[in-house]
Amino acid sequence: MREIVHIQIGQCGNQIGAKFWEVIGEEHGIDLKGNYIGDSDVQLERINVYFNEAHGNKYVPRAILVDLEPGTMDSIRGSHIGHMFRPDNFIYGTV
Repeated sequence: MREIVHIQIGQCGNQIGAKFWEVIGEEHGIDLKGNYIGDSDVQLERINVYFNEAHGNKYVPRAILVDLEPGTMDSIRGSHIGHMFRPDNFIYGTV
């Protein structure tokens, strides 16, 4: 089985990446908090390509979000998809 690590960098990369995870979550039956809500075995068949299974049957995107400033990270963390990610998915520079 293949596994993909998604790296999104900068403001544009993170904005596009946020939409990417929203769409991938819908396709695999993952809600915005990382819970499986789908109704098909096909959705779970290859879920490990994009997601890691965490404690409590939650699915976390296999992603690294990078930016020099924390503003973009804060907006993603505070958005409707922010609960999908673990805190250590976010990497940003400090001044």
